[in-house]
Amino acid sequence: MAEQEAVQRESMEYDVVIVGGGPAGLSAAIRLKQVNPEITVCLLEKGSEVGAHILSGAVIDPIGLNELIPDWKEKGAPLDTPVTDDRFYMLGPAGSIRIPNFIFPPLMSNHGNYIASLSNVCKWLAQQAEALGVEIYPGFPAAALVIENGVVKGVTTGDLGVARDGHHKAEFTPGMNLIGKYTLFAEGARGSLSKQLGKIYNLHEGRDPQKFGIGLKELWELKPGNHRKGMVLHTMGWPLDNRTGGGVFMYHWGDNLCSIGFVLHLNYWNPYTSPFDEFQRVKQHPLLKQYLEGGKRIGYGARAVTEGGLQSVPKLAFPGGALIGCAAGFMNVPRIKGSHNAVTSGKLAAEAVAAALKAGRAGDTVEAYEESFRESHVYRDLKRVRNVKPLWSKLGTIGGLMPLAGIDMWFNQLFGFSPLGTLKHGKPDYATLVHASKAPKIAYPKPDGVISFDKLSSVFLSNTNHEEDQPVHLKLTDPTIPIRVNLPEYDEPAQRYCPAGVYEVVQETAGPRFQINAQNCVHCKTCDIKDPAQNITWVTPEGGGGPNYPNM
Repeated sequence: MAEQEAVQRESMEYDVVIVGGGPAGLSAAIRLKQVNPEITVCLLEKGSEVGAHILSGAVIDPIGLNELIPDWKEKGAPLDTPVTDDRFYMLGPAGSIRIPNFIFPPLMSNHGNYIASLSNVCKWLAQQAEALGVEIYPGFPAAALVIENGVVKGVTTGDLGVARDGHHKAEFTPGMNLIGKYTLFAEGARGSLSKQLGKIYNLHEGRDPQKFGIGLKELWELKPGNHRKGMVLHTMGWPLDNRTGGGVFMYHWGDNLCSIGFVLHLNYWNPYTSPFDEFQRVKQHPLLKQYLEGGKRIGYGARAVTEGGLQSVPKLAFPGGALIGCAAGFMNVPRIKGSHNAVTSGKLAAEAVAAALKAGRAGDTVEAYEESFRESHVYRDLKRVRNVKPLWSKLGTIGGLMPLAGIDMWFNQLFGFSPLGTLKHGKPDYATLVHASKAPKIAYPKPDGVISFDKLSSVFLSNTNHEEDQPVHLKLTDPTIPIRVNLPEYDEPAQRYCPAGVYEVVQETAGPRFQINAQNCVHCKTCDIKDPAQNITWVTPEGGGGPNYPNM
């Protein structure tokens, strides 16, 4: 911090600064310009280009886009594969049972939705924003907050050219202060600055702890005979035990493309669980393997998702800024959808900020955003499914998700209320592991290199790259904890929950050593969430670093 203060920084001023080039941030930028073209807007994106760090299923409900850009079809939005076949299965080790669609309430239907690459949708949204005059700066992570007298005034971008040991290299370029009358944070799940804002302004006070999952995804080019364009397939059950939530999504779209992924809830109990390896072995199930055989895997990535729903939505606004999109936790867990709510939340925040600017109230807390959220379809969307996650967590897949969560969703759909009221979430995800001695070890099958793969070849497909001579962006509060505490208590779960092989326990003559391979990091944020000691903090690496997800 002292070195930062000694650095001379240039400043640029805007009416609104937006952190994050996902659907929420881009929608906010577009709406600000729609309301008042004179509002100056700057958007920062830490990826090398807009869409580079965007990872989602994705089946997109167009409700938010319909509101923001009603003529999106005419303008060429990359949403051209409507859902034509919606399937849900319960898996066993060798077989599966298809669950009839009529069991699910209409809110779970994918009729009218589109299978797409959210990365490509964001690239298209960026084009719409730039056409309206929004300034977009990819490769510039927001690394620090600028706060004066309790009011958020903007952010500082990351320095370039800092060596691993902290000294300034010859090419050192200090980050800039981007100053705004308002700053909107659209960093996605577990954003590094959003996390700080939550603590500074007590945004989570009175709310349940946020819950998370890790979503792993692969993009496949299927053999033409195996492609079912427009088919959406979801599963639950095997290979997970009844106490562990999660399941598969498989979406067939485009020209023989298939997005297949696995979401595992991060409140899992067994420290020997490896989300990556669970994903690899479930692809060997006959139901899924029949489509993948003869195909080629062409992409891989992973990202944390918010799962707390309505009970965990924080206070959204604070002096000088607001949280939008998954930074606020607007994902609908049973639908596995958040982009529609992200778009609308960006729109609502933009309208509230534009009104505040017009009234000359720069730097105020935009309470109007909170109010409009509670009147919106985003609030209704989350309210109807608010008990699914607590039931699933407390009673398991068989007892909680099926059938109680289904009955609860039907009550909400038909009568607008739940006989259960609003259930609470349990412990935060980092506190759910049992001692290693009380958990069975899991023997994962070796990858065959055809359907299932190893971590390093997967990271290669994510196009992840970091400048090696830079400070490690995965910070340990106490470097002794991984070996001194986490290893004896939980067999150091970081070496398994990380989907990119970042963390290793290396056995040496002097004893075990904890190794961080930061260059492998795909920015999923799982370590920041699941570390049982809360000893790992993810901070932004040098600009442009990380994965590059084409068509993801």
